[in-house]
Amino acid sequence: MENPQAFPQYTGMYTSMTEGMTLRDYFAGQALPIIEVAPRDEAKHIAAFAYEIADAMLKERSKEKDDE
Repeated sequence: MENPQAFPQYTGMYTSMTEGMTLRDYFAGQALPIIEVAPRDEAKHIAAFAYEIADAMLKERSKEKDDE
């Protein structure tokens, strides 16, 4: 499963992109609003579910690339 940078920034023609948030991190953050609000002691479960959604999104994204 590919997990590229979410917002790559190139510093020059022959240099690599700067480090930052991965696409998986971005997808997980975007999933948070759809997850039902839970008590604070369940935060680790909410975070795990957000990354589960992000992983599913990345998997689906790679399927689309394979179809091209």
